[in-house]
Amino acid sequence: MEGSESEKVFDSLNLNPKHFVNEALNIVDELVDDAFDFFHREAANLLKTEGTNRSEDLKEGVAQIKNMVQLTLDKRLSLWEKYCLHQCFKVPQGFSLPKADGPSGDTSFDINAVENPELDEKLDFLRNKISEVGKESAELNRELQALERQSMLSGHSAASLAEALELYQQLAVDEKFEELVRTASDFQTKVENLATRMVENSEHRRAKRIRTSNGEMFRLSNDGGLLSATLEELQEFGDDIKSLRD
Repeated sequence: MEGSESEKVFDSLNLNPKHFVNEALNIVDELVDDAFDFFHREAANLLKTEGTNRSEDLKEGVAQIKNMVQLTLDKRLSLWEKYCLHQCFKVPQGFSLPKADGPSGDTSFDINAVENPELDEKLDFLRNKISEVGKESAELNRELQALERQSMLSGHSAASLAEALELYQQLAVDEKFEELVRTASDFQTKVENLATRMVENSEHRRAKRIRTSNGEMFRLSNDGGLLSATLEELQEFGDDIKSLRD
């Protein structure tokens, strides 16, 4: 850049791109130094090397790491410096300084000298693409919002369906429980009736047996009925009566 037209233009405007780049590089160096000083202090506190033989080893290790980082950083900053001086601080072709005796409002830039139809065509193409992408993005956003609303409605429908199914299942359980209670009640009634019939049949058979075995005692004869029975027959008849009561 030295001795070029760009340098003359910046010098006339009291600007120095090289000075700007050097200031930026100095700031980076200061930041790196502060960062590794902080790193060394924290490492010493964590490893407790202060006042020990390991203090020098830690210092040398931090210095080696710093040199490795600084070497890589210097290479990248060198490329950045060249880019700034040859691209960022390069004035367009056709740029001219204002004349000392010219009017203050006179332009110092020849627009026609830097016209580039090919570049304008590319810019128009990019503008059109950006416009199309913007329209597609808006359309996609609308579709996304519609899908979100549909998903929300589907979620509400699924929740309502699950609630209805749960209510139906609860009602079905209640109906089955009531049916089970009715069945148990009917079964209990049938068991009680069966037990009653069994008792009645048992008593009927026992009474019939007594009447069969002691038929003559139940018949009243003209001779006096039970008065004509013997003592053993009366005792047996009394035992049968007690068994019927039990």
